[in-house]
Amino acid sequence: MQQAKFSLTLALMEFLNNYKRYGFKDKSSMVRAALVRLQEELELQSLKQSANLYAEVYEEEAELRDLTETAVSGWPE
Repeated sequence: MQQAKFSLTLALMEFLNNYKRYGFKDKSSMVRAALVRLQEELELQSLKQSANLYAEVYEEEAELRDLTETAVSGWPE
């Protein structure tokens, strides 16, 4: 596994020092879990923004709505 060096505020360092209280075996596993969670949240946020943009385009473009309706006609509900 690769290593990284970074700086933390005193409050974050105190929080990290309590890794056992939160069920982690060490500080590194706690940091990794936090970064994975942040990554997932950011990806979800990006996906939601993309979906919102597609929804806007869909609402504004009658041609796209017609094309979609044509494509799904005959599909089971």
